[in-house]
Amino acid sequence: MLADLTLCVAAAWLLAAAASSLRQPLLLAYLAAGFALGAEGFGLIRHPESVEAVAELGLIFLLFMIGLEIDLKKVLEAGRTIAIAAGIQIGAGVLLGVGLFRLLGHPLGAGGWDALYLGVAGALSSTVVIVKVLYDKGELDTLPGRITLGILVLQDLAAILFLAVQPSLGSFSIGVIPASLGRASLLLAATFLVSRFVLPFVFRRVARVPELVVVGAIAWCLAVGELAEFLHLSREMGALVAGIALSTFPYALDVGTKVTTLRDFFVTLFFVGLGMRIPWPDAGAVGAAAGLAAFVVASRLATVFPVLHAMRQGLRASLLPALNLSQVSEFSLVIVALGVGAGHVSPALSGTVSLAFVGLAVASTFAMVRSGRIVRRVIPWMKRAGWRDLGDAPEAAAPHPAEGRIVLLGFFRTASSILDDLARERPERLRDVLVVDFNPEVHAELKRRGVRAVYGDLAQPDTLRHAGVAPDAIVISSIPDSLLKGTSNERIVRALRARYPGVTLVARGERLSDVEALIAAGADDVILPRLDEARDLLETVDAALGGTLASRREARRNRARDRGEVLP
Repeated sequence: MLADLTLCVAAAWLLAAAASSLRQPLLLAYLAAGFALGAEGFGLIRHPESVEAVAELGLIFLLFMIGLEIDLKKVLEAGRTIAIAAGIQIGAGVLLGVGLFRLLGHPLGAGGWDALYLGVAGALSSTVVIVKVLYDKGELDTLPGRITLGILVLQDLAAILFLAVQPSLGSFSIGVIPASLGRASLLLAATFLVSRFVLPFVFRRVARVPELVVVGAIAWCLAVGELAEFLHLSREMGALVAGIALSTFPYALDVGTKVTTLRDFFVTLFFVGLGMRIPWPDAGAVGAAAGLAAFVVASRLATVFPVLHAMRQGLRASLLPALNLSQVSEFSLVIVALGVGAGHVSPALSGTVSLAFVGLAVASTFAMVRSGRIVRRVIPWMKRAGWRDLGDAPEAAAPHPAEGRIVLLGFFRTASSILDDLARERPERLRDVLVVDFNPEVHAELKRRGVRAVYGDLAQPDTLRHAGVAPDAIVISSIPDSLLKGTSNERIVRALRARYPGVTLVARGERLSDVEALIAAGADDVILPRLDEARDLLETVDAALGGTLASRREARRNRARDRGEVLP
């Protein structure tokens, strides 16, 4: 077993290093390592059952960590838009998948549950791939990013419900569902009662010894897993519930940090073991995986985009989440692997889902990196096909009663603070403000406050041409280049200076060299937030040295508390 584990870890490390240099998900490398070492590859693993036995711990730790990272407050605070979009995407995605794959001949019943597993696997998206790409792009806090992450969280909850029913599929009847949900409710009740009244006392007693905190957390994870097994659920679901129960503890961050090392090791073996099950990609396997991948992409466009568009999110904010969610989830790999182990589905199904995961992970990574460019090219064709954007509505096309004297190009945190300062200190100037942005939530709130706004993408020349800028306006572009998709502050300044030679242009720079570049492009002034932050921090240092930091902190808290910004 040690020789097999050595081969698995070494191969996974070498391929993961190559994947990292190519900016690809590490899971792909682990699957490839398993495939290369397994029977379909070079056949170097002599006892694959030993690797799979150790890898089961990885699966338990993986689900425990997922539970630790689920923020129940965010789930409860999920907005109406996210809740409706997620509910329809998950429900319709599963139903469409089950119906399609049943028509294609996959079993659905006592003889096998392949169609159901494919439907569930196709309805879940990859948290690992999506979060990494959105983080690298700086789009986690944008409207499409928040919608995407909200749907991902609710997908995880749907997967938990499926895990509750999954062990009973072998003897399925209509009474299985309430019985399974009843056992899951009992598990949840027992777990949360203990975590509410017993664990805080225990963890406070051992909090001074970090090793005991970690060992206690692992013991809790495994104990809840055994309770779930006793209730005829699964150890994996128990680990997930154990993590959720600990997620609100002050020790959750420390536990997560320390358990991550164990998880990464065992999870690596889990995905290597999963890769060993992937069949050699003959024409049939590739065709089945391609069919599943095509269904995933088509179902996301069919179940996410129309729903968001109907809720007036605009073409851009409706298309981007649909593109972001177009993968197979690593959770799908887990669910199908459990199904193979329980005898619910054929072993070949695991290979099909794994191949689809690999193909979509690679393709969607490239698509998400270029999603802004893709959406800008697709939207004109969609408009020609009859889809209307928010800016195409009759009320949006009506002429503005007056041109904007203070024009805010893009509306993010800095613009939100400027608007709040104007409302407090110069309320008479609010009637002169015009905001240009494509966030429908911002538009709704600005309309409620009586501030005029134009829906448009700053990367499109027509947006600036029809915005309604007064000849002597003050135009402020406060969005950093990292958030401007398809354009930059320098391009915006050049375009505006050519069209409106009399306006006062203020743009944002990030690097010191941006000052000269933006002034050369036609800017009248350049803001450099880093310099203002440095001055503010220096004053904080002086306050700390002078013993006045407490009063400075309270003044800052009061200033932040009293503000009523559009973007808090």
